Amino acid sequence: MTPNRRTLLHAGVSVTATLASATFAGQSPGPSDLRPLLEDDAESRAAAAQDFGRIIQRQPRAVCKPRSSAEVADVLRWAKQQGLKVAARGQGHATYGRAMAEDGIVLDLGALTAIHRIEPDRVVVDAGATWHAVLDATLAKGLVPLVLTNYLGLSVGGTLAVGGIGGSSSRHGLQTDQVLELDVVTGESVELTCSPTANADLFDAVRAGLAQCATITRATLRLMRAPERVRRYLLSYPDLASLTADQRRALDEARFDQLQGAVVPNGAGGWRYQLEAGVFYDSSMPPNDKALLAGLADKRETVSDLAFGEDANAFAKLEKLLRSNGQWFNPHPWLLTYLRGSNALEIASEVIAGLDGDDLGPFGRITYYPMFTDACRTPLLRLPDERVVFPFNLIRIPASADKANAERQLARNRILYDRIRAAGGMLYPVSALAMSSQDWMDHFGPRWPLLREARRRHDPGGILTPGYDLF
Repeated sequence: MTPNRRTLLHAGVSVTATLASATFAGQSPGPSDLRPLLEDDAESRAAAAQDFGRIIQRQPRAVCKPRSSAEVADVLRWAKQQGLKVAARGQGHATYGRAMAEDGIVLDLGALTAIHRIEPDRVVVDAGATWHAVLDATLAKGLVPLVLTNYLGLSVGGTLAVGGIGGSSSRHGLQTDQVLELDVVTGESVELTCSPTANADLFDAVRAGLAQCATITRATLRLMRAPERVRRYLLSYPDLASLTADQRRALDEARFDQLQGAVVPNGAGGWRYQLEAGVFYDSSMPPNDKALLAGLADKRETVSDLAFGEDANAFAKLEKLLRSNGQWFNPHPWLLTYLRGSNALEIASEVIAGLDGDDLGPFGRITYYPMFTDACRTPLLRLPDERVVFPFNLIRIPASADKANAERQLARNRILYDRIRAAGGMLYPVSALAMSSQDWMDHFGPRWPLLREARRRHDPGGILTPGYDLF
């Protein structure tokens, strides 16, 4: 950081006065070295007032683009002195304003993207880097993260704050279970390194802790040897019960490296039920299709056979299409949950019976598949207390930007969440859903004291990540 910029941060009152005059009086932004640090122009503030969900808008007072952990600490210190809330923003892929700070400061981590070091079993990466960038860097060394999200355009820090689920989660848990070490800045502006052996309480409170006590600036993640190729299969079923039965069988027998599934509109007012699976292999030893698919649905096809990197980036094709037709920029009232394995079929059937294709949009889907919880060891990641759970997600991609429709879906999300919660299910907290402090206490249950104590110790002023409304 240059001397001028550090002096400006610590100037306190003078900075506030300059910023206030620029923001509220419509005057020029003040000294030339203020703008690179705290951008209060209309365009920057408007961009930070919107997210992928296109449902909540909250205008910040300014946007900060730190280039180091030290700058993050300086900004948090200054914000606390001024009584301003601060929200860290990675790729802005939230669906309900979680990375916003009304009349506060948005920390845009887009400049913290360095891949610092790749070793045979780990990678050290800044929190603002996307999983796409991480994969590109590690693949060049013949290595990959154990769990990748289906969409690689998310930031590392963003997914570690909530969990980070992917096709390999049944085998390896979530992305938060692959973290070896984190560098963070607490709400008290203290830079710390935490791990299972150093500041372990903070380590447990930061992973899937919704950024309530510290901002992640750097992560050390576990790696494995990269497979050369992925062969994907799509199996079709007449109903949810037969899909569930085959999914459970494939899971129990560990047939596939990735096991997922979906219920999608069939275009005629009904549904298609699909098992989606992938097998990793090296070109010298292709998979045995007959053995892998023995006893499973008769309606089947090989969807693709691609190099690992191409397969991992497959969602990019849909993103390109949705951006080109404008649907990427419509509201996304998503609801993401976990169902108990013991009643998943019953609850999912009940929910689906009340939906139709218009509830999801032409490219929307309901994701539904089983996963073991054996490898899920993140304390604040809330899952039903059973060995098998089902991610059950309403991925709505509306055909239009109709706000009334988005409001209807938000109201429905609340009804569905209450039903799922009553049946022992859990929320995956990236959903478009209003949650009260009591809702969050109920969500975290016996883990609530862990998060509450970490907040008290590391962010007693309560300046971090106000968008979740936890406290």
